[in-house]
Amino acid sequence: MPEARPAGVGAALAAVHRRATALAREYEGGRAAVSNLELFFDLVFAFAITQLSHALLVDLTFTGALRTAVLFFAVWWAWIYTTWVTNWIDPERGANRIAIGVVMGLSLAMGCAIPTAYGAGGKAFVGAYLAVQIGRSFYSSYAMGEWRQFGRGGGSHNLLRISLWFVASAPLWLAGLATPDADARTAWWIAALAVEYAGPMARFPVPGLGRSTASDWIIAGNHMAERCALFIIIALGEGLLITGATFAGAQGTRGLTAAFLNAFLGSFAMWWIYFDLGARRGAEHIESHDNPGLVARQAFTYGHIPIVAGIIVLAVLDELALEHPLEPSAPAYVAVLGGGMALFVWGNMAFKKVTSGRPWYPLSHAVGLWLAALIAVWGLVDQPPRLALAAASTAALTTIALWEWGSFHGGWIERMEARGWRLGTVLRQRSDRLRARREAKTAARG
Repeated sequence: MPEARPAGVGAALAAVHRRATALAREYEGGRAAVSNLELFFDLVFAFAITQLSHALLVDLTFTGALRTAVLFFAVWWAWIYTTWVTNWIDPERGANRIAIGVVMGLSLAMGCAIPTAYGAGGKAFVGAYLAVQIGRSFYSSYAMGEWRQFGRGGGSHNLLRISLWFVASAPLWLAGLATPDADARTAWWIAALAVEYAGPMARFPVPGLGRSTASDWIIAGNHMAERCALFIIIALGEGLLITGATFAGAQGTRGLTAAFLNAFLGSFAMWWIYFDLGARRGAEHIESHDNPGLVARQAFTYGHIPIVAGIIVLAVLDELALEHPLEPSAPAYVAVLGGGMALFVWGNMAFKKVTSGRPWYPLSHAVGLWLAALIAVWGLVDQPPRLALAAASTAALTTIALWEWGSFHGGWIERMEARGWRLGTVLRQRSDRLRARREAKTAARG
């Protein structure tokens, strides 16, 4: 991760601190360290991820997937907004620690209510979610000195605007609770999330307070990159825990050990795809960017959603394969495989395109998407054993990981060409032609 960063970002962070209270972070060289309290806080969301996986597992239908997706979007929104806030306030201050602890307890209650959120647990889920979002946002507005500046002209009211947007979405959450019909509740909650997710894109306009500006979103980029990378680790870790627990409690059936090994290899391939190049390059990009807040919104706040969702869905795939390795692949199982692969690979494609500074997507990931589509078609047509289909998905993920490794680290094309292999020359020439065409298109657009 580069030490240098734009001087303007460091100055802007210093200005944020000067106008805030003593509860704000002091940025050292424009950087903010991830605290032990934040790591402890993440454990609650590790539990929430497990709950989401189980919710999808027990209702493998379109309706079940939609309802789980609604809950996932709420869980992610609660976590990512807390990550933004802890970029600005100091977790080592006593008052902030108490506030984060309260948010942590409410988030745990929200996670506990996930399995029954569309029934008796709806009040607990919505009540905890709104308390987290509204309470944390108002508190952080106070901690950053916005209340002190209110009505005096100048200063920032960014967190106050965010608080009011969560207040505006609250009636939609409550309207969903007021109806006993689960489908109507889903519709109301989708509307509430649509309002909340539109907020950052619209820059939180509020009558009398205006809109947020770029200076309101100045952050320590290293903190955001590290926090999101740690969340990916948590999601992958929960998948491994589910795999281990399922394997330990399963009966000794044929194919069980192979399914266990395949699940592990699939998780390792996903780790490789994200962390070998994506996480490092994402951290470097946000650290060196003139507007790290914009990168954090595009590449991390929104861009990590499909990556995390894909990991959760593929954890369900592994659990199903472990339960009945040799059972024919039903359409629901194929949908889980295709949906999980598409989300994870496409999410990494988009993330790496944004953070690479290039106008094209990585070819290895594009090929991986085609492989996922072919595997899904195979599953629907032939209905092979679950283990065979899961193994094919792991092979596709491994292909992406090794392709990217060879392209950026191994120099395998150059070595093939140096040994006089015709294939190496052909691949290099095709790569050069493809790069030239992409650069020409970029120049034409620019």
